[in-house]
Amino acid sequence: MKSINLAPPNPGTAAMRRKVFLGSFIGTAIEWYDFFIYGLAAALVLGELYFPTFDPAVGTLSAFAAFSVGFVARPLGGVVFSHFGDRVGRKSALVASLLLMGTATFLIGCLPTYETIGIAAPICLVLLRFCQGFAVGGEWGGAVLMSVEHSLPHRRGLAGSFPQMGVPAGLVLASGAFIALSPLSEQQFASWGWRIPFLASALLVVVGLVIRLGIAESPEFQDLRRRNGALKSPAWTALRHNPKQVLLAAAMRQETTLFYVLVTFVVSYGTGQVGVTRDVMLNGTTIAACVTFLTIPMFGALSDRFGRRSIFRLGAAFAIVFPFPFFALVDTGEPWLIYLALVIGLALVHASMYGPQAAFFSELFGTEVRYSGASLGYQLGSVVGGLSPLIATTLIVAADGSPLYVILYVAALQAVTFLGATFAPETHRISAATSPAGSGRDGIGERVNKHSPERSSD
Repeated sequence: MKSINLAPPNPGTAAMRRKVFLGSFIGTAIEWYDFFIYGLAAALVLGELYFPTFDPAVGTLSAFAAFSVGFVARPLGGVVFSHFGDRVGRKSALVASLLLMGTATFLIGCLPTYETIGIAAPICLVLLRFCQGFAVGGEWGGAVLMSVEHSLPHRRGLAGSFPQMGVPAGLVLASGAFIALSPLSEQQFASWGWRIPFLASALLVVVGLVIRLGIAESPEFQDLRRRNGALKSPAWTALRHNPKQVLLAAAMRQETTLFYVLVTFVVSYGTGQVGVTRDVMLNGTTIAACVTFLTIPMFGALSDRFGRRSIFRLGAAFAIVFPFPFFALVDTGEPWLIYLALVIGLALVHASMYGPQAAFFSELFGTEVRYSGASLGYQLGSVVGGLSPLIATTLIVAADGSPLYVILYVAALQAVTFLGATFAPETHRISAATSPAGSGRDGIGERVNKHSPERSSD
């Protein structure tokens, strides 16, 4: 079987690798902080402020619908940013995505409500949410590849887990920001308090930009450009030559349905259906995210030892059955049982898939189309998961408050995740040739000819 070289031609110094890993982590944490504060605000307050003509349940549905718009935008952002990431460089795409995300988030914090400007308020909210999704669509692929392509060959799983750790870190920052507002009355929170986390994003973005501008471009990408130039249409080339890998990555990405039910929908479910306080749900999410911050690199490192597919499939198998005990624990209304359910769900079940995922998806594609191929699979699969709070809320309403339909819905999509991992090739020992390895027969794709008219040297 042929293979892919994901080790850079010159890995550089250990100090530079650490700087790249730290930069990928911090930048990703900031972008996901921006993305998550909308989800938490949608569960807590945006429905009544921007969709007030509806009853509370329908208002929350509308806010979650706007939340889902961000996920519809993610594949488009993934295509655009990955196009430039595969042609111009990973670093430039990352800087641009962070700027766009920060601007959109800050403007949401400034946006007048429905009471002030009428129907223009929800329209602008949806447009800014679209910009958030567009930006984060380009973030993941660039951050992951900067880490993976700078790493040593036998540490790609661990290296790829650093930007993945930015997700729970962003969730901790987002939850912590809202927890810090707990002393405010409901009226103060609804009037101006919820805006503070959005406005604070501007300071975080400045920090992220300083860090990202100081890291080196991927040495593997630079080596490829010197030898072969760049493809004119990397996304199209990835779809033509690696369609199976894109589809498998999208299937495996259905773990995100479990994730958004755990971190977004359950906040609304716990406060609206179970009757616990907002603080209980936010505290539980924060505790679980803190533990997940530790377990993601653990599972990434385990995938370096035992294989990406083995660890990923194990997590997917548990994810199929986990929704049943999860909702049983949440329905007790006991805070410590809710915390336990969230910790198991995020830090063990989901992290066992998310930890190896960055290296796994990256190893499915060659350097020339890796940003485009990995981003396409990841972001196309994310659309379904992004719809999960909206779908879950609809199912709860249809079932008169019962979580049974939600449980079956989440379990079914985790079965899709398991099947995707089952049909994907094992990749963690791939080590030679910088192009996609083999043929469609071995599941990784074909080499694009060096003299192909699809290639550009600009």
